[in-house]
Amino acid sequence: MAWGVLRFWWGWWDNGWVMAQITIRNVPEAVRDELKARAARKRQSMQAFLLGELERIVSKPSIEELMEGVRKRLAKSNTHVTAEEILRARDEGRR
Repeated sequence: MAWGVLRFWWGWWDNGWVMAQITIRNVPEAVRDELKARAARKRQSMQAFLLGELERIVSKPSIEELMEGVRKRLAKSNTHVTAEEILRARDEGRR
């Protein structure tokens, strides 16, 4: 059986911001149970726990964003190091 919903609102209301609504359907019971247990260990409601996890996720760049930054820095540096050179340098440090 799937877990209910996680809801947030986000938008402009007459006199201020309101959070967005997110619905997650078909969450396996084992996943729901683990999330519930983690929330309980932190003495949080499931909603507070999940909101904190979502905030943690978006506070960091994604892997794709990190890799794009690496590619841009490499392109600007105009240098190239081969895998063999990296392995050789690594192995020299072990002698």
